[in-house]
Amino acid sequence: MTITLESPRAAESDFADADAGAHDDTAEGVIRTRIPDRDDIEIGERRNVRAARLDDRYALLGAAAGALALAALLFGWIAPLSGVVGFVVVAFLAFVAFYALLISTTADGREVADRVMTVVLISAGVILFSALLFVVVFTIVRGWDALMHANFFFQDMEFAGPLDGLDVGGIAHAILGTLIQIGIALVISIPLGIVTALFLNEVGGRFARFVRTIVDAMTALPSIVAGLFIYSAIILGLGGQRSGFAAALAITVMMLPIMIRAADVVLRLVAGHLREASYALGASKWRTVWHVVLPTARSGLVTAVILATARGIGETSPVLLTSGITNVMNLNPFEGPMVSLPLQVFTFVASPEPTYIARGFGTAAVLLLLVLVLFSIARIVGGRGPGELSPRQRRAALARSQRDLVRYDARAAGDRIDTTGYGGFDFQRSRPAAVPPASSARPLEEPR
Repeated sequence: MTITLESPRAAESDFADADAGAHDDTAEGVIRTRIPDRDDIEIGERRNVRAARLDDRYALLGAAAGALALAALLFGWIAPLSGVVGFVVVAFLAFVAFYALLISTTADGREVADRVMTVVLISAGVILFSALLFVVVFTIVRGWDALMHANFFFQDMEFAGPLDGLDVGGIAHAILGTLIQIGIALVISIPLGIVTALFLNEVGGRFARFVRTIVDAMTALPSIVAGLFIYSAIILGLGGQRSGFAAALAITVMMLPIMIRAADVVLRLVAGHLREASYALGASKWRTVWHVVLPTARSGLVTAVILATARGIGETSPVLLTSGITNVMNLNPFEGPMVSLPLQVFTFVASPEPTYIARGFGTAAVLLLLVLVLFSIARIVGGRGPGELSPRQRRAALARSQRDLVRYDARAAGDRIDTTGYGGFDFQRSRPAAVPPASSARPLEEPR
């Protein structure tokens, strides 16, 4: 392979001699670089950089064996220690120390820190996943007897007593109450949360700093305080009654700080040059926000809504103070008490009867399933990347392009100006030609 780099003088001489076909490869200003042929170079076996080396595996096994032995000595003979949790903690700390010591024999300090942090982070992930798995499995196992009865999902507790079996009664009233309350809370909190986050990012100013401080403070607000606020302001102050709407307001107070904070962080990640490009094309600030900023941050905003929903749907203290407790179906959120799934779990588990405890764990399992369903729906709605259109949006864009094409053809055919009377300032626009129908326009292919 040969690469030829020519100077400007050589290029000018080439253009001058192009007609005569005279071109000297050895002319002054021509630099030739030869790259060796790589066809005969032997390529070694590709190495898997993600796989652990043999000495790393030996270090892991040796550190694990040494940690178990040290923990057994401390808990069995040397120190008066006991308990499974303490044994696991001591063994893990000894494992990290032994692993760092073994790695340091063949690596420098930077590699030792990298390997130790990798082990610590993987261990943290395993612990979190194990805790989540334990909660889900334990809840389903304890409530399995109640989940196996179909009436558990389609009946309320109006005619079920503490001594009745699991074939009587259910949590249909709690499921619908939860959906109604969280729906009202989302209708209130999503516009307020996203608009507030847009104000903090797109408007700013001294008041925005104050609002951000208040939002950060409300993020750590205890849930019982939100319930007391709605109870004192709505129920006692305005003379309202305990209802599903009051519970939804309390849930909204808990959801708003989480949604605003998460949406604020997401909107900050939108690249500034996207806004600048929109302004350069003549778009206003709010058209830029609507057509550029929000579509770009769509998936992150959906995540913010999910986090706020997960916080609000599992609250018990605010609902206990504002919604009241009932065993009958109530679909009117503005009148009468309305129970929710977390409050129903609290009521069931507080009872000493085994059937009520089974119903409580079954209700908790239904709550977990409901959160999973809402999470899946939100990911489907907001899972597309920025600029990615759904099939319906692609068809709408194709129809708009078709209409634009018809309008451009009509303007090119009929919009001509008669300038015969220009000197007297009485020129007139010529009569436009007839607009061709949409069927006669050039067809557009649907984008793939």
